[in-house]
Amino acid sequence: MAFDRRTFMGTTAVTGAAVALTGATSTPAAAAGPQDAERRKPRTYAFTVMGTTDLHGNVFNWDYFTDKEFDDKAHNDVGLAKISTLVEQVRAEKGRRNTLLIDAGDTIQGTQLSYYYAKVDPITARRGPVHPMAQAMNAIGYDAAALGNHEFNYGIPVLRKFEEQCDFPLLGANALDAKTLRPAFAPYSMHRLRTPCGRDVKVAVLGLTNPGIALWDKANVQGKMTFPGLEEQAAKYVPRLRSMGADVVIVSAHSGSSGTSSYGDQLPHVENAAALVAEQVPGIDAILVGHAHTEIPEYRVKNRATGKDVVLSEPLKWGQRLTLFDFELTWEKGRWSVAKVAAKVLNSNTVAEDAKITRLLSDEHRKVVAYVNQVIGTSTQAMSSAEGPVKDVAIIDLINHVQAETVKAALAGTEWAALPVLSQASCFSRTAAIPAGKVTIRDAAGLYPFENTLEARLLTGAQLKEYLEFSARYFVRTASGDAVDPAKLTNAEGIPDYNYDAVYGFSYDIDIAQPAGARITGLSFQGKPVDPAAQFVLAVNNYRASGGGNFPHVPQARQLWANSDEIRNTIIQWVKAKGTVDPAQFAAVDWRLTRAGVPVF
Repeated sequence: MAFDRRTFMGTTAVTGAAVALTGATSTPAAAAGPQDAERRKPRTYAFTVMGTTDLHGNVFNWDYFTDKEFDDKAHNDVGLAKISTLVEQVRAEKGRRNTLLIDAGDTIQGTQLSYYYAKVDPITARRGPVHPMAQAMNAIGYDAAALGNHEFNYGIPVLRKFEEQCDFPLLGANALDAKTLRPAFAPYSMHRLRTPCGRDVKVAVLGLTNPGIALWDKANVQGKMTFPGLEEQAAKYVPRLRSMGADVVIVSAHSGSSGTSSYGDQLPHVENAAALVAEQVPGIDAILVGHAHTEIPEYRVKNRATGKDVVLSEPLKWGQRLTLFDFELTWEKGRWSVAKVAAKVLNSNTVAEDAKITRLLSDEHRKVVAYVNQVIGTSTQAMSSAEGPVKDVAIIDLINHVQAETVKAALAGTEWAALPVLSQASCFSRTAAIPAGKVTIRDAAGLYPFENTLEARLLTGAQLKEYLEFSARYFVRTASGDAVDPAKLTNAEGIPDYNYDAVYGFSYDIDIAQPAGARITGLSFQGKPVDPAAQFVLAVNNYRASGGGNFPHVPQARQLWANSDEIRNTIIQWVKAKGTVDPAQFAAVDWRLTRAGVPVF
């Protein structure tokens, strides 16, 4: 698994060609004229690096879960077909030889398009297809891409096949072979840009991925790869790149800029470390930021050693934005130096899809649309997740019921079979819905857009109460008598919907008038107060079990069972087996928001 240097040198992207400098004969100072003054002016060169991140399998401006064109409240568009149009516009303006195009990871997971070519018609099969993301990115002309954590969701063989199909290198300086501690992927790529004066500009792109992979995809990488911190590996490689003659060093980092971690102290490395890299490692000019799914047109961080600004930019996820880093260089004393860097983002909803890309992948798109529209059962009534963040709704109970049933069946005949099984789930999508009548794959899959798998962990009543208190931080504290706006009641402290868990099997109130940590009241199981010492089995997704969200107790709890099938697939198979989905068989209002004992809704 160790990285092969010969392969790396063979895949390093090189653009442009060398240009010889022609010297002018010197002129005595006394005879110097306007032409000589012109020659003494600093020579300059400008170029642009374009960047995307967190594409998550989006090629078309299409939502496979709703089977229609993508749209959101801000009327964003998604997909590489849109990005391609923006890229071509920039190349036309700047000159293709004066541009590079890179990505900061999370490419091959996230839509049913990417799922289909990992699981249904896998690229790893003998004479298998070429991944749609590889086809699109090759056609657009990417120069390099960093590895994201979701690249590992389908296992290393799928990732290696995707890497083989790409015409550009996948970079990960902190993705190491677990045995040799050598790079498992190309750490960097070096690119040459032709200039009208002076020598070529050498641009180094250093790729850094997320150390959380060791937790989130433990089943796929344990014993195979290890992921040290971004700051550590950047400090190792940036001086090396400068010594190799890099005039410009860009980091493509699948790591947010906040300096925080969503999994607490489970690893000694920071999850969102991009700004720390900028601050701590001298010699970096710009960082393309990924992973956090936020939009940062330009963010400047002063390096502690040099005092120079490092420019960071994060384009919005799924191809909604394209980052532009505009560089201005000056030729002085026989070398190029960076005089100015600025960043901005372009919005993909301002352009049409590139017909070259949509034509290229039209067959793949049609196959996936047909697949997700297969009918797998019926539902006795419609269910929606729209109120899921603030109410116990049937559609979230469905996820929990399937998970609990699956764990109960798995533990049958074991020493744990008699223990009560609870389940956790979040409102992963506020637009998920199950219609009355026919239920399709896309309906069921839309409940669970992540590739999480299921585990069973052993916890006590006291631990689960602390778990629920931690989860209830999600709600904005609202005094009794204050007006309640459901749209402003959630996501306190920036907590995303997927980090608010409801626990199925318990009954409890959440008093949002109380401070975080003192909100859970009336916690009961089967009509009786929960015994703090009692043992329960929690059906929990692997993200949460691995420390995702930094919830207490679960990562350290004893694992009783785990499997490798996606929870999404488990839901689909459950609907197929049952034939009919009837909320009367599994849905109940087990938790509610209150203030001083009075229900909020």
